[in-house]
Amino acid sequence: MHAVRLHAFGPAENLVHEEVPDPRPGPGQVRIAVRAAGVHLLDTALRAGRPGPAGTPAELPTVPGREVAGVVDAVGEGVDDAWLGRDVVAHLGFVPGGYAELAVTGVDRLHVIPPRLDHVGAVAMIGTGRTAMGVVQFAEPGPGDVVLVPAAAGGIGTLLVQYARNAGATVVGLAGGPAKTAQVTANGADLAVDYTAPGWAGRLAAYAGRVTVVFDGVGGDVARTAVGLLAPGGRHVVFGWSSQGLDSDAPHLVDGVSVNVLGPAMLRRAGGPDPLRTLEERALAEAAEGRLVPAVHRFPLAEAAAAHRALENRGTTGKVVLEPRRPPATR
Repeated sequence: MHAVRLHAFGPAENLVHEEVPDPRPGPGQVRIAVRAAGVHLLDTALRAGRPGPAGTPAELPTVPGREVAGVVDAVGEGVDDAWLGRDVVAHLGFVPGGYAELAVTGVDRLHVIPPRLDHVGAVAMIGTGRTAMGVVQFAEPGPGDVVLVPAAAGGIGTLLVQYARNAGATVVGLAGGPAKTAQVTANGADLAVDYTAPGWAGRLAAYAGRVTVVFDGVGGDVARTAVGLLAPGGRHVVFGWSSQGLDSDAPHLVDGVSVNVLGPAMLRRAGGPDPLRTLEERALAEAAEGRLVPAVHRFPLAEAAAAHRALENRGTTGKVVLEPRRPPATR
């Protein structure tokens, strides 16, 4: 098979599309003929050699990627043959291997893709969608809320805009440049604001007054300005720092709530014996019913390096997805 491998930490150019041996499923595992592989901002950090979720850099060489959708084409010992030929999606956890034509994972990680959802949509929801479902737990918006979504043209931002609109809130989305703000408007935001334009905060305030919820996955100057627009009692929900973190000079909330929902807090709120799986199921159900429609930016598998460069340079919209050059599965 072909896969994208990283032999040395460094720039995107270190991602090499090459031929490697086909993986084989072990006991309790399945092999997936990959139709779509998700690319996450975390992947770019791991490629550069920064520690991952397990606390240490990846062992090299490695095939990056932890989100895959496709068709089960082989099963290991102890796995029911009924899985063969099923359209599935899975988050691989701390184990890489997604940027490939074939990927192996435990059968317990599989979700059958609902009939109304394709492989690309499913892979966009299995990681990005589950994060969005985890984030909204901490500030369920509703009528009367004014929700501000920085990075509203991104994968998570797109879903948060839709979720808040579905809940009846007024939604303001921030994005960089006219092309991205146009997409945010098309996605359903009541107002799309270009945060690269001078005076953007004043325009937002003139339209919506004080906001009640900030879904913040950006950090940095944009987040500091956004927090300053919160009304008393507003909710500031932090789930990432794609720019940089809020520092000690950030405005303090007055009678408000600021919460970092990454990690254990998100899992405790989701509940159940497997909180991550609970969030994945919610995300897939929202997409299958058409309530959430993920935006995707597609690249061929062989162009994984270009996908990483575009993601790092903020040249993408929606969820970045790699597609192997394989015949599509019949759904």
